[in-house]
Amino acid sequence: MKICKIELGYIDIPLVTPFKTALRTVSSVNDLIVKVTAEDGTVGYGEAPPTAVITGDTKESIEAAIRGYIAPAILGMELEPLDAVMEKMERAIAKNTSAKAAVDIALYDLYAKIKRQPLFRLLGQRHPEEIRTELETDLTISVNETEEMVRDSVLATEQDFRILKVKVGKGGEKDVERIREIRKAVGEEVTIRVDANQGWSREEAVRTIRAMEDAGLNIELVEQPVSYHDFKGMQYVTANVQTPILADESVFSYEDALRIIEEHAADYINIKLMKTGGIHQAMRICDVADQSGIKCMIGCMLESKVSVSAGAHLGAARGCITMADLDGPSLCKIDPYAGGPTYTGPKILLPENSGIGITEMPVIFATV
Repeated sequence: MKICKIELGYIDIPLVTPFKTALRTVSSVNDLIVKVTAEDGTVGYGEAPPTAVITGDTKESIEAAIRGYIAPAILGMELEPLDAVMEKMERAIAKNTSAKAAVDIALYDLYAKIKRQPLFRLLGQRHPEEIRTELETDLTISVNETEEMVRDSVLATEQDFRILKVKVGKGGEKDVERIREIRKAVGEEVTIRVDANQGWSREEAVRTIRAMEDAGLNIELVEQPVSYHDFKGMQYVTANVQTPILADESVFSYEDALRIIEEHAADYINIKLMKTGGIHQAMRICDVADQSGIKCMIGCMLESKVSVSAGAHLGAARGCITMADLDGPSLCKIDPYAGGPTYTGPKILLPENSGIGITEMPVIFATV
């Protein structure tokens, strides 16, 4: 079965409230959608958000990478073996992980549809005992003034979210105050994860996390406390606090994950398809995590249901993924797609439909 057509389009979905981190503020999801068609007419869908501040990829660079390099490399190839298609795409262009992820997701969706299997069952073939059909995601609380963050946290718990991912990184003492007040408002039964998005220095990170520990705030983990390239800083923070550290922006590749594990620069790894370049490379990170006994989170950028659903399928397939940060669809005002996983509050239910499960796409496509 040959790959006969690749098309591109865009989706624009407003957010319920602006998404604010230590790195950026965003008010809508404006993502590129990829449609890959096989010679029998079967189609697969993928998605990529332009997240220049993290991946370095812009809307223009993602589209250029697909049009100029990835599509010419794989058009006309047989879909099987899928590994060969992925390797050809990897060689076509360096980096540009978001562009690769969008095409990778579309190819996996297409491949699973042709095999008439849900993607999570296809991905879990080597570990069928690990497969789940339901995940629980956290909900992100954007960094704002403390009072607003408390209100957002209480609202989230009223919507049945029991795990909050609280954005910080804009001032150590202020960050401790934010978490203290949120913990006071939501009680001890709610799990709190803290995400600094590279916002602290290594010394500030240790000082701030220790202050949270001393205050008995019961933080599950702290995500990416220092700059992504500061492996020594990550290692320093991990060694000097009791709270587990989750590596996010520091892990784009299998090699990054291996280094984090070997140098004990973090306790956990956050796998995001837009960083890894898609499912193919994310599965390699899962393999090394399995071998090392490292727990992983399956996360997302500010993405809509297409690529988040691909992440959910991976999370449902692999046992090393014990945490989910897949709240992108919950942050959107509307769900413009038909089919795919069902998002009900914090619960993500995986369908038995073939592929990712999405059946209708309100996007105007143009052929590459």
